Amino acid sequence: REGHLGGRAGGWDAALPDGTRVGMGRGFHAYFRQYYNLRTLLRRADPGLERLTALPDYPLIDADGRTDTFRGLPRTPPWNALFFALRSPTFRPRDLLRLNGRAALPLIGVSVPGTYERLDHLDAETFLARLRFPTAARHLAFEVFSRSFFAPPGRLSAAELAVMFHLYFLGSAEGLLFDVPSVPPPRLWAPLGDHLTSLGGRVHPGTPVTAVRPGGSGFAVDVADGTVDADAVVLALDLPGLRDLVAASPELGTPGWR
Repeated sequence: REGHLGGRAGGWDAALPDGTRVGMGRGFHAYFRQYYNLRTLLRRADPGLERLTALPDYPLIDADGRTDTFRGLPRTPPWNALFFALRSPTFRPRDLLRLNGRAALPLIGVSVPGTYERLDHLDAETFLARLRFPTAARHLAFEVFSRSFFAPPGRLSAAELAVMFHLYFLGSAEGLLFDVPSVPPPRLWAPLGDHLTSLGGRVHPGTPVTAVRPGGSGFAVDVADGTVDADAVVLALDLPGLRDLVAASPELGTPGWR
């Protein structure tokens, strides 16, 4: 539907009031090292990931100036989390003895949907209080996950917190280090369109799909100025767009799927 590639992670050119052209995006700025699928996708058009620049650290600083750092941590979980805590200015060795190890186990043994079945009834604030982490350490080490998703800890599911902490920290050897684009947002994704074109594909930006109709051995994809015949269709839409398209495509899928 949009005139650019990348969906919500994409970017586009815009003009400032004085006519200056700038690259715009929705704020997807951190390409974490454990985003393996995303980085593999980008490598199809940029094998060396030259459009990304590595950041050496991701410091967390609280209102009193205390700083936690992810630089130089061991790469093996759970030692990375242990060293992160012990070298934090908000966490003292005696605090380790106060930790509720049993309450912290869900952070290590994350599974889906098991973690949601065990923790989704709790809010993150209650869960963190049960861990008996020092308040300042809790703020720097955990609440960053909550607030980066625009949810105060009292309104975030403890299961979501556990899953995010696992995916971003304990679930990989990459830690919380990431790369940032070294080019304006449009130039990060446009090469993938060129890559598809070089393989014989056709890219149709700015072309809303109004309906998908199964028929014969494939599908008819209705767009504003006609129909495109397709052997297969991937419905890679956001949730409102998916619902609208399915509602406009009554022959698509089974009743249970719909």
